[in-house]
Amino acid sequence: MDILGMLPSFGGFMGAAIAFVVALSVIVAIHEYGHYIVGRWCGIHAEVFSLGFGPVLYSRMDKRGTRWQLAALPFGGYVKFLGDSDAASGKDGEAITGLSETERKRTMHGAALWRRAATVAAGPVFNFILSIFVFAGIFLFAGTTTDDAVIGKLKPLPGPVELFQEGDRIVRIGDAEINDLAEFYTVAQSLPSAEVVSYEVERNGETVTFDSVFPFPPVIDQLQPKSAAMDGGLEVGDVIQSVNGTPVFALSEVQKAAQSSKDNALELLVWRNGEVLEKTLTPRQRDLPTGDGFESRWLIGFSGGAFFEPPRVTLGAGDAIWGGAVQTWFIAKSSLTGMWYMITGAISSCNIQGPIGIAQTSGDMASQGAAEFIWFIAVLSTAVGLLNLFPIPVLDGGHLVFHAYEAVAGRPPSDKVLNVLMTAGLVLLLSLMVFALTNDFFCT
Repeated sequence: MDILGMLPSFGGFMGAAIAFVVALSVIVAIHEYGHYIVGRWCGIHAEVFSLGFGPVLYSRMDKRGTRWQLAALPFGGYVKFLGDSDAASGKDGEAITGLSETERKRTMHGAALWRRAATVAAGPVFNFILSIFVFAGIFLFAGTTTDDAVIGKLKPLPGPVELFQEGDRIVRIGDAEINDLAEFYTVAQSLPSAEVVSYEVERNGETVTFDSVFPFPPVIDQLQPKSAAMDGGLEVGDVIQSVNGTPVFALSEVQKAAQSSKDNALELLVWRNGEVLEKTLTPRQRDLPTGDGFESRWLIGFSGGAFFEPPRVTLGAGDAIWGGAVQTWFIAKSSLTGMWYMITGAISSCNIQGPIGIAQTSGDMASQGAAEFIWFIAVLSTAVGLLNLFPIPVLDGGHLVFHAYEAVAGRPPSDKVLNVLMTAGLVLLLSLMVFALTNDFFCT
């Protein structure tokens, strides 16, 4: 039974809240464990490891003198090291003064500089490691497609798709010869929309010719969170048959209709398991990464593909981990590029989501199944790791800047300067949170 798929049965708000708490708890636990375990390796003593804030629901003391606790407010967590005055690793001057020289070396303020820096950096690094291994695990489980234009599995579609059989090798579309999957995609994308297309396939050593569905039909393979398609009740496997009364046979036709309609409603006829439904959706403007930057487009909010799934082969562990690292780098790079584009005004600042928006995205991804939700956790983990590296006092990146200053100057910033900077960092962080929360209410 797919437990995550049952989340919508709790209601939209409850489902999103549960998914958000689950995703955030996993990411925070890994982040804080990075701080804890590297600190322990470096000889820095952790007094408290807390998942959540506020009243303590459960706690236990381990043999090393660290209290592990679960708190009532599941919106973060922290590790309090010896000598810290608070969860943000502020300095407790009085407590440190009363410690011996040996004990001071076990604090976040008396240990060697490299030990403190490694402990601080470990949180974001563990977030990136989580992302890499989650992506790698998905790649290992799902495998990768072969290079051959061979039918692995047919999608359930209306029309003569059943003329194909699993194992058929597509060798021609119309007049174009097909040698591999890349050529299939190239030819299919260049075809004008048509109800049926001529195919030639190799089947059991023989050549078979027939007319069947357009190579890229308007079928929904995946729904985008917080999209018109998701909110309008479309489902994976749905096939768009007409837009505003005009029959459509290609995915590109739906995309063009959404782009030209902009914020005007579209009337859709949708085929779902033999039943035809009427849906009314209004496209939403989204900024999409293109590799060279971002492109603003009007979208319904779903992705599709070919009428079949190619055969898949298993990846080796090394290839899967490399793929996970590449995917994590792509997310981090796209996030930084997007932030720069927002600062310069090239794209909308509505791309910044607050807790409500992230919670809704969590619920939308969880409703599509475990694989999609786990993928989302990996994406969010990358974002959290990246955010924590920003050079803002209070965040890990701010502490690393202080450590860099100490390495150059030969001494840490004064306590007075640190207090001012930490206060300024907290104000900036809270301002960003308020701005993001405002987006949740006023951006669609």
